[in-house]
Amino acid sequence: MAADLRGAIAGLPSALPRVRSTVLIVIDGLGMLQLRAHAGHARRLTAGMGKKDVAYSVFPSTTASALTTLLTGVEPGEHGLVGYRVLDRERDRLVNMLSGWESDKLDARVWQPVPTVFETAAEAGHPVFAVGLPVYATTGFTQATLRGATFFGQWNTRDRVAQAYQLAAEHEGALVYCYLPEVDKAGHRHGVDSTEWLHALEDLDSAFAQAVPPGVGVLVTADHGMIDVPRHRHLVIDQGDRMLDGVRHFGGEPRMLHVYLEPDASVEAVRDAWRVGTEKIADVLTGDEAVAAGLFGTVLAPGVRERIGDLVIPARGIWALYDGTAEDQRAQTMVGQHGSLTPEERQVPYLRFGAFAQ
Repeated sequence: MAADLRGAIAGLPSALPRVRSTVLIVIDGLGMLQLRAHAGHARRLTAGMGKKDVAYSVFPSTTASALTTLLTGVEPGEHGLVGYRVLDRERDRLVNMLSGWESDKLDARVWQPVPTVFETAAEAGHPVFAVGLPVYATTGFTQATLRGATFFGQWNTRDRVAQAYQLAAEHEGALVYCYLPEVDKAGHRHGVDSTEWLHALEDLDSAFAQAVPPGVGVLVTADHGMIDVPRHRHLVIDQGDRMLDGVRHFGGEPRMLHVYLEPDASVEAVRDAWRVGTEKIADVLTGDEAVAAGLFGTVLAPGVRERIGDLVIPARGIWALYDGTAEDQRAQTMVGQHGSLTPEERQVPYLRFGAFAQ
């Protein structure tokens, strides 16, 4: 997708037509299956939407991994952001790949060294911009994924889209990124079938009432979808459970755990205990098995294997797995979740507007 966007403004081979400038709008958390199921609440977004207007998120289907892939053009195994929380083995502590850059003193260029689409486009002489919430302007995750772009902050969804369109109209050959997180926030808090989620979707859809400037191609996609997990589908692994034997850290997130073991633990023995304890609830792979299966992509950059769990555990169906021994149990209040391999989580929209739709 990143290569196609560059090609559309540079006249290079691309699945997208040549345009004067381009806007990439990422709607956090809006899966294709959820959008189709609630199309009546998103008439502008879904007008003319066809069966082929779909793309696929990466594994894990989580924001840190998927957004970085969208904005670098490489898979998680290469850019290195392989989950929501991963182990910094040198310091033996978990680090949050979305919000922990400052508190954990992570160097964005070390943890994510791949050039962004903005750096590549800027080197070729194109104006590059990113539009998002003002609070994201200088975060570590922004430095990891939006390097090279001039950032503009807008609080309102409609204002963000308007700002993106304006920048694309005023700067020929521009590549503009626009990030809309409201639907994801409503889904986590209330679920994708909630009144609150539908209101967020309707508000989002209203932002697309604005006309796309002439010659501007707009591509709308998402980083991942979402699935509602009710409380009775929580598997809480608590004190005394055999699955805790040999476990040092729980990383990842409830629908895709990275499990890190004690140095003297047998990976195979712990894997077997987890397979018994999570039968029909999750797939249990060793980290080496997950890498060999290509789940994180075909390329594994130096140092990335250390961030991947000794066990990699994607949830099946409508389940989530929790560390019942953790001090903070607030994660169990989340309704909408993602990270695993279901179509609800991995299928995302691929919608073309403006000059891309002509």
